[in-house]
Amino acid sequence: MADRTRSATLNRDTNETKIQLSINLDGGMLEDVQTPSESNGAAKSHAAQLSTSQQIDVDSGIGFLDHMLHALAKHAGWSLRLRCRGDLHIDDHHTAEDTFIALGQAFKTALHTTTGLARFGSAYCPLDEALARAVVDLSNRPYSVIDLGLKRERIGDLSCEMLPHCLQSFAQGAGVTLHVDVIRGDNDHHRAESAFKALAVAIRQATTRMVGREGEVPSTKGVLF
Repeated sequence: MADRTRSATLNRDTNETKIQLSINLDGGMLEDVQTPSESNGAAKSHAAQLSTSQQIDVDSGIGFLDHMLHALAKHAGWSLRLRCRGDLHIDDHHTAEDTFIALGQAFKTALHTTTGLARFGSAYCPLDEALARAVVDLSNRPYSVIDLGLKRERIGDLSCEMLPHCLQSFAQGAGVTLHVDVIRGDNDHHRAESAFKALAVAIRQATTRMVGREGEVPSTKGVLF
């Protein structure tokens, strides 16, 4: 239905990470979700922005990961509240991977159906000298081809090898096909951020409700989700 609220709340608790998130694909205010850090009186937010249309509040424990999640939510038009407490004393792998698996799962739950949606989305986004392209298909067939061309070992506290893996993990959890390429750019921060912004705009396009196509499945098969 056109007026269905496209939102989800998810708790994902393993021996490696504890994740709580709330998402609304159309923005707006989110219901408060208590987190372990807040219940202990030690709340901390690395990436937060409140506007009339969106509520974004992200803390994964990794600053640059928060920056990418913030950019993704902002330009996709989501409201997103996310907390992750992971085993960062080991390394950043479990935290980054599990955060994007959970985000993908929450996205799929919130989307619920592709009926009446555009299904496909594509976008180019620049950041100074960097230019990225993203193409999205809400296919229910998880697949990803990611080429960010990063050269540094780390950006902030995040291993550069985890950035394509995060996008792959999102595709798996969300059940979508992603192609994300950075076409040019000298600065790895710019390359990564342009990629996440392009993905955000492509997702926003793919999840757009199509006026006049309510109830229609955007597939020759007649079914996706």
